[in-house]
Amino acid sequence: MKKTDNTVYVALLGVVLGVLLTLVSGKVFEKKKFDGDYNRWRKLNLILQEVQKNYVDTIDMEGMTDAAVVAALAELDPHSVYMPPVELEESEAELSGNFEGIGITFNVPNDTAVVLNPLTGGPSEKAGLMQGDRIVKVDDKVVAGVKMPQDSMIRLMKGPKGSKVKITVNRDGTLIPFEITRDKIPVNCVDAAFMINSNTGYIKLSKFTRTTYKEFSEATQKLLSQGMTRLLFDLRDNTGGYFDQALLLSNEFLRRGEVIVYMEGLNRPRRDYDADGNGTLKYVDLSVLINEGSASSSEIFAGAIQDNDRGVIVGRRSFGKGLVQEPINFTDGSGVRITVARFHTPSGRCIQKPYEDTDYDYDIYERYMNGEMTSADSMKVDTTALYHTVGGRPVYGGGGIIPDVFVAMDTTRATDFYIQANRKATQMRFAQTMFDKYRGTLAQIDDFDRLDSYLDQLDLAGQFISYAERVDGIKLKKGEWEETAPYMMPQLKALVGRFSKLGDEAFYRFYIPIDDTIQAALENSSIVKFQ
Repeated sequence: MKKTDNTVYVALLGVVLGVLLTLVSGKVFEKKKFDGDYNRWRKLNLILQEVQKNYVDTIDMEGMTDAAVVAALAELDPHSVYMPPVELEESEAELSGNFEGIGITFNVPNDTAVVLNPLTGGPSEKAGLMQGDRIVKVDDKVVAGVKMPQDSMIRLMKGPKGSKVKITVNRDGTLIPFEITRDKIPVNCVDAAFMINSNTGYIKLSKFTRTTYKEFSEATQKLLSQGMTRLLFDLRDNTGGYFDQALLLSNEFLRRGEVIVYMEGLNRPRRDYDADGNGTLKYVDLSVLINEGSASSSEIFAGAIQDNDRGVIVGRRSFGKGLVQEPINFTDGSGVRITVARFHTPSGRCIQKPYEDTDYDYDIYERYMNGEMTSADSMKVDTTALYHTVGGRPVYGGGGIIPDVFVAMDTTRATDFYIQANRKATQMRFAQTMFDKYRGTLAQIDDFDRLDSYLDQLDLAGQFISYAERVDGIKLKKGEWEETAPYMMPQLKALVGRFSKLGDEAFYRFYIPIDDTIQAALENSSIVKFQ
């Protein structure tokens, strides 16, 4: 693989949308010469100085300066951002794995924090917080509608392992309180790695961290020793991470000289990154699972596999994050991330979705409303951005990776009972109750078949129905459980099974029979084969 002169990183931010693909220069920013019109920069300085000397009331100059920077960057792209010291510290600590808190990513599109993603295996996910929840209160302090700075909100929610915090969220108009015990946020990126059948392995990767390649290599070697000849690589809801890790994983599957990705910008000459041919998985049949939450480094990997006709991409259109950021850190602990280039897949595609004259933050919501999640025919495709894979298949740029095999979001299983339980996170809280009740046995089980049999003995269905009515007032209608059970029971087993020694492996294994994307991958994993 070609080496870059600069080290390439992607920072997983805890407070902004997605993961930023960044080029790190290796130097702390102290002073730069500006080649543009100096008077324009001087004008801003003069305004701030005049305000400080002459304004009628006492003002927060630090806050005003930060606001000016934020306003300036807002004129650029959605991924050029300013981070105050607390936010920058949080983002770096998250990647280093040495932080403690509740484990969520969020942003504040207006005046209310919206949960982007509870980190897999973290305390918020286990408590029941969900994507889209609007945070109303932290303990007894109202944080919605008051335009609280993000760093102040972070300080309220973070804290030492073992301490508790009460988070109240608005979920579809219902206020739901959660008591969350802070913990060391999990840093493992391979959530699960196991054999689905005699020759098919499954790996779930949640993000691209410093240890991704190491963890992935250990997982694949384990699966290869168990007879794996095909791999289902799950990148759904993987918002990205370190760029070099995406290169290393892509390199495992490609032949020498095949392009993985290239970068180019107005002030950044084109730079190609090629495979070196030393990968250990070049002949493993590959399917890559993606969805609207797969971004940045996930899209680099999926694009490399698709454009080289190395595997089949299964799922729904990815997020569409194709911009590269360069970080500049200041001596006060703050920093900016400035977009300096676009990355392109081997065929030449830039998969960055439009951000000019669009409501960027609500693009995913628009996909729901336009029917794209349930019908491939509703997908907006820029037919002018036509490219071809090495084998001549048509692929399109201009907004994410379009899968080879589309899998619609299933909206047919949602009974009224199921919807109400989801809104109130009844399943999550029930699972915690089951763990408290049966922890002595659950904590000892390390075999999936034994776990499955044990859970069958507990009458989870009966206990859950009783719990839902007693705790949340959710009553079953006649005949409703028969319709709900085929989907609800694997979910309940997955949530309770996660508390066994198998952890996340149990969670994902129980979901396989009702996971339409995995089933589609199993059916279509050999559509595109490496020759």
